[in-house]
Amino acid sequence: MGIFSRTRDIIAANFTDLLDKADDPEKMIRMIIFEMEETLVEVRASAARTIADQKEMHRHTVKLDRLQADWGEKAQLALSKDREDLARAALVEKKKASDMADQLKAEIAVLDDALRAYEMDIEKLQTRLREARSRQTAIAARLESAENRVKLRTLLASERVDEAMARFNQLERRVDYAEGRADALSLADGRSQPSLADEISALAGQDKIDEELEAMKRALSGNADDSKEA
Repeated sequence: MGIFSRTRDIIAANFTDLLDKADDPEKMIRMIIFEMEETLVEVRASAARTIADQKEMHRHTVKLDRLQADWGEKAQLALSKDREDLARAALVEKKKASDMADQLKAEIAVLDDALRAYEMDIEKLQTRLREARSRQTAIAARLESAENRVKLRTLLASERVDEAMARFNQLERRVDYAEGRADALSLADGRSQPSLADEISALAGQDKIDEELEAMKRALSGNADDSKEA
């Protein structure tokens, strides 16, 4: 396949369709990127050769222009010496050099068009390559996420999870039992410290007891006075 046809095929390729039809999208995108990178190298190499050929042609046109001027001077010299035959021959050589120069300039113009085409293709290939690499990153991330979900669901569906949860429940029951024993021991030895709320409630209760005691004393004192008067 020629370099231009390969380049056109890659530029026109629909990545989405290729990946949708692929059995292994990750492998397919790697192949696409490899093909694009390889084609890009070849396009740049072809452009470099074209530039080199163009420079060589430019050098030849400069030499041919000088040759034309030289033959023109020789024709004038021969004519000045009444050697029309030599002047005619010199003009024939000048015409040959002129024709060769025109042909080279036409080829240079063709190479200019080819270089512009190479430049456009390289720019498009670079754009498509960036797109492909971006798709590769996205595909790799999606694939990793999918694999992790499969692992998680496989783990959740296995008996090991149920066994682990049962062990956690056993540990929680052991912790509850240990905490219960600690609470029971603190109640038994009477060394538990009352809370701030309990202490404030106790003060309020003490005030009520004192008030009730004073009321009882006054009642008893009043009953005693009534007995004496009787």
